[in-house]
Amino acid sequence: MDEYSPRAPHPPAVWDVAVVGGGVVGLGIAWEAARSGRHVVVVDPAPGTGASFAAAGMLAAVSEYHYQEEALLGLMLESAALWPAFAQPLATEAGYLRTPTLCIAADGADRQALADLRGVQEAHGLEVTSLTVREARAREPLLSPGIVGAFEIAADHQVDPRRLIAALLTRLGSERLVRRRAESLLWDGERVVGVRLDDGSGLLAQETIVANGLGARDLSGLPVQLPLRPVYGDILRLRIPQRLRPLVTATVRGLVRGRPVYLVPREDGTVVIGATQREDGSDAVSAGGVYELLRDAQALVPAVAELELYETVARARPGTPDNAPLLGRVSAPEGGDVDGLIVATGFFRHGVLLTPAAAHVCREILEGGDGGAWKAFRPDRLAGLGHGRPTSHTLPGRPS
Repeated sequence: MDEYSPRAPHPPAVWDVAVVGGGVVGLGIAWEAARSGRHVVVVDPAPGTGASFAAAGMLAAVSEYHYQEEALLGLMLESAALWPAFAQPLATEAGYLRTPTLCIAADGADRQALADLRGVQEAHGLEVTSLTVREARAREPLLSPGIVGAFEIAADHQVDPRRLIAALLTRLGSERLVRRRAESLLWDGERVVGVRLDDGSGLLAQETIVANGLGARDLSGLPVQLPLRPVYGDILRLRIPQRLRPLVTATVRGLVRGRPVYLVPREDGTVVIGATQREDGSDAVSAGGVYELLRDAQALVPAVAELELYETVARARPGTPDNAPLLGRVSAPEGGDVDGLIVATGFFRHGVLLTPAAAHVCREILEGGDGGAWKAFRPDRLAGLGHGRPTSHTLPGRPS
């Protein structure tokens, strides 16, 4: 960790909040903090070009529920409830749509898997409506006549992450953006007081929020190890010919012989198809992944074969051992929490959905709270996380 001396001859101005990371989560947190009247700065060399650039933007608290993730489900439902108020000041610029989600089964085994999941979802009070094939195709005429089952989830909506990022950057303004990479935290004794940038300069803040996804692993000076791993996904974007519009009006999530695939329609006449999930360490688009996505999407919506494939992209999402985010303060070894530091990363496949919740929790902590009901997601909760930092950077009075 770098140390900052308040006796430096020309210290920079002190911000109320410095947010490290200009993806959708970081920008959402920064915007919420700025709306609370705080002086906020975002540090990112290329905002909106990481995982957020590839994200489809499904706000799918219900259909994204996985078995034995009840705590995460609560956070997802809370964030979904916050989305309308979060999006309202952004008007239509963010591409927030309250269209439903259709979950489609390609064969009998897929239908049984979706029906089993529906039973668990309903046991948690979630609303899932079973549709006949005829009812599903009446809603979406271009669905394959060969599908065998469908379920509608009215509460799962969507937003366009690229438009959302652009809207947030516009609201924040260029004066709140530093296009540099944060290399390390700055410390003054036992307190974090900002970040050291890649040009060697220091940026001071009363509170520093680490929200740069996988990049948090490379930030020196963190008082706790962040168990993040890259989970890559291939995403396709296709343009719909005028004669086929609308391809679908709702988000379509399907199981095709046990493989998940989704189609998310955009207002501009395009559709996003995704997403593979692989941990092979490759940030290149997988040819096999593209093939599988197109094949499975066509099994649900045959007209996909007639679309123009204009973009393929792969990005890594920050996963954690329990697939839940790292959100909140970090414990200090001598007791209490480290002052001046909040962590908000590890959102895995839920980053866009959880942006309002992350912003809300961070604002609550900035205002003196402890994270409330979401303390279970603190960054130091997982076994094997230790305090301290490398011996060569020991803080005065802190054991290495």
